[in-house]
Parts: sequence; C-alpha cells; structure tokens
Amino acid sequence: QVHMEESGGGLVLPGGSLTLSCRMGGGTFNYWHMGWFRQAPGKEREFVASVTRGGGSIDYADSVKGRFAISVDLAKDTVWLQMNGLKLEDTAVYSCGARLGGTFDYPASYAYWGQGTQVTVSS
Repeated sequence: QVHMEESGGGLVLPGGSLTLSCRMGGGTFNYWHMGWFRQAPGKEREFVASVTRGGGSIDYADSVKGRFAISVDLAKDTVWLQMNGLKLEDTAVYSCGARLGGTFDYPASYAYWGQGTQVTVSS
C-alpha cells in the first residue's frame, strides 16, 4: 500500500524560507507524478506545484512562481518543496499527492495523499 509522509513545516517570519519533504513508501516512486497542494482554513485545497514522474515536466501556481521550487530525489523516493520569500498568505497545511494520470492541478486526479504539514508565516 502506497503511503506518504511529509515533514519540514513550521513557523517562519515573512520573507523566510522552509523546505518541505514528502517520502513515498510501499510503491515505486518513479511511476508516479507528484504534486504539492495547500489548504488554508475555510478555503479549498489549492494547487502549488507538480512534477511528472522521474522529475520531468514541472508546473507552478502563479502565486508561487519564482519563490517555490519542486524537485525529486529518486534515490530517496522523496519530493521536495523549497519555499523562499514566504508571505503571510502562504500560511496553510501543505500536502503532497501522487497520481498516475489526470490533470496536474486537479486534486481528484491524485490517488494518494500524505497527512499534511502546517506552514505558518507570521511576524
């Protein structure tokens, strides 16, 4: 059974940086396209970034372009999200997902999700 576990969230000042990681277990990591989403209180789950299997094509939400970077480490079955220049509006629970097909920015396309990690940007 595929499972994923995120880590790396926390409290950071505006303008600061955090790196999130998501490790897959129980599956063949390089079969899967991976994505990061976030959900703030009272809001819908929102697409952040995605990468196709093996670290191919990458897409970002307009709100994070130039600030966030997604990458994969095939040796560690892990997808990373480097977040720089964090803003108050980046505060949310960040979750990674895995999909085989569908649309990169559509949550229902993802078959498996991690439990999420809280990112709080506050002064």
